[in-house]
Amino acid sequence: MITQISCGEGEQKPALLSDSKAPFGAPEFHLYNIGDYLDAFKTAIEEKRADVKNIINNSDAPTFANTIDALELSGKNLDKVSSIFFNLNESDNTPQMTEIENAVTPMLTELNGYIYMNDTLFGRIRTLYEKRESLHLDEEQNIVLEEYYKQFVRGGALLNTEDKAKLLELNTQLSLASIEYGNNLLNDSKLFKLIITNEEELSGLPQSIRDAAAEAAKADGSEGWLFTLDKPSCIPFLQYADNRSLREKVYKAYYGRGNNDNENNNKDVIRRILQLRQQKAQLLGFENYAAFALDEKMAKTADAANKLLMSIWKPAVERAKEEAEALQNMINAEGGKFKLEGWDWFYYTEKLRKSKYALNDADIKPYFRLENVLAGAFDCAHRLYGIKFIERTDIPVYYEGVKTYEVLDSKGEHLALFYTDFFPRPTKRQGAWMTNFVNQKNLGGENIRPMVVNVCNFTAPTGNTPALLNIDETRTLFHEFGHALHGMLTQTHYPMVSGTNVKHDFVELFSQINEKWAIAPEVMRTYAKHYQTGETIPDSLIEKMQRSSHFNLGFETSELVAAALLDLRMHTIEDYTDFDCNKFENEVRAELGFIPEIEYRYRSTNFAHVFSGGYAVGYYAYLWAEVLDCDAFELFEERGLFDNATAMSFKVLLEMGGSKDPMREYCRFRGAEPNPDALLRARGLID
Repeated sequence: MITQISCGEGEQKPALLSDSKAPFGAPEFHLYNIGDYLDAFKTAIEEKRADVKNIINNSDAPTFANTIDALELSGKNLDKVSSIFFNLNESDNTPQMTEIENAVTPMLTELNGYIYMNDTLFGRIRTLYEKRESLHLDEEQNIVLEEYYKQFVRGGALLNTEDKAKLLELNTQLSLASIEYGNNLLNDSKLFKLIITNEEELSGLPQSIRDAAAEAAKADGSEGWLFTLDKPSCIPFLQYADNRSLREKVYKAYYGRGNNDNENNNKDVIRRILQLRQQKAQLLGFENYAAFALDEKMAKTADAANKLLMSIWKPAVERAKEEAEALQNMINAEGGKFKLEGWDWFYYTEKLRKSKYALNDADIKPYFRLENVLAGAFDCAHRLYGIKFIERTDIPVYYEGVKTYEVLDSKGEHLALFYTDFFPRPTKRQGAWMTNFVNQKNLGGENIRPMVVNVCNFTAPTGNTPALLNIDETRTLFHEFGHALHGMLTQTHYPMVSGTNVKHDFVELFSQINEKWAIAPEVMRTYAKHYQTGETIPDSLIEKMQRSSHFNLGFETSELVAAALLDLRMHTIEDYTDFDCNKFENEVRAELGFIPEIEYRYRSTNFAHVFSGGYAVGYYAYLWAEVLDCDAFELFEERGLFDNATAMSFKVLLEMGGSKDPMREYCRFRGAEPNPDALLRARGLID
């Protein structure tokens, strides 16, 4: 049972709604009972409604303080319960959590309707918005006011009563369909198990991969070796397994998640989501959902996003064709009597890498122990921004193996808490992400510092072998840590614009640029130490990695751009009555000239970013932001990777959250408009 805390008059309330006694007010996960979430949500929703009602019923003329400040300060307990529940639901998604999510989602949708469709409340905001130039607001306040006005308009404030009811119903259905999509994907992924009992079928697999598969089988109660669709399991299998038929089985299972005509089929869910999104967009006055979504992003229009993507696509697909030819030549040279297929690409790419550069993951991974890579990320943050990380064992965590760090600023003062959750488990969704347990704000006499978490799915330790990362996992750690830095360094007043609450196609700048320090030779020498000998990674290996840095980038770029184009074009359709996602994928593939040996990075039925992760018409943002991060990093390369003046100037971008105009501030940092060729140079697609 959850610990109950007395609150007077014989009443008791769960720890979820009580002030934390943990250091810094950190969530007391050990006190939270799953059975209390629903009641906690109900109470917190009513509290939020009461707070908003007080604003609505305020007879005083609207001011920024009694309307906008009051909205930003409302619903404290709902912020707390929501951040805890939805974060844990992603990292430990049990049937009970799904049941609660399905029950809570309509309540939250209804609450949003009550807020954003209230004529009186919108009237107060519109009054402020229309006279904003005379209110003497600072830039952050102006942006917050404009964001509230746009949120209300996009939330249906200008609709008539009948259309408001329609929008509320559409939002409810969309939320539930998104949950269904995500659960289908997770459940379908868990269904696949490749159990090998004949050791000969492990031919080609490194011992570390075999050991991990043996431990996975043991944990599953199976004999032999178990391979799943978790990336640390399936990608190495595709890279190294000599058995072509088993590679085909794993490949098709991975890219076919949610597309198996079983109880986890996502095809019908996709059609339903797209139909609902289109109805919502048209109800709000937009031609299609792409126009609705992009209106809030830096790109603004589908044409602008498409123009960027196609400028990258053309050189990328040409490079991919050259790579495919090289792999086919290797197959032919070995006497293979078959045409290159998708399940051969990873395998022969690894062989070609070894042949061409005398390099493979087995050479690299011993130098990239997880703890050392994380220490390297911490050290970079210290050298760039002056912050320090101190592990704390007195902060409650939500799962065994999660670690917590106190973050101190350059003056030694408390800046944030940082949680890490690095290893797969059956109830954790795939991928890697950063979120907040507590958002930063400095409002109403309280300066609340953030509590940030990085969640990943890295190869776990096996036996006496620690967790060793390949170079992609190393970059992923630095990537998510870049998001974490954005969340931890933020120095705004309003939670609406704090941390990563920025335009969608700006947010990836901070994660992607941070990856570049991970693979910089002078940085690798500081943290890449052999896990057995302590030897620093040799220059000869770094040189091989540098020479191979553009290897296979035709594949990597084309699979990414193709997925972004699929997302964009899927949302410019206006009639989804007969929409078939598989047929549509093939049509886009044919139009683009996308070679059949490469699959979309995500197919529609497993494109969680778009259908359950908030990236609808936003997957292009990785490439939009990559123009910025490549352009920005060239400045660091010119002046020095840890040049203090450059780092402090970039830190302003990290600290400002969404409180300033992003492109203006980027140009201030860079001294010029971003150069799109920087991306093509970084990917080796132009000289």
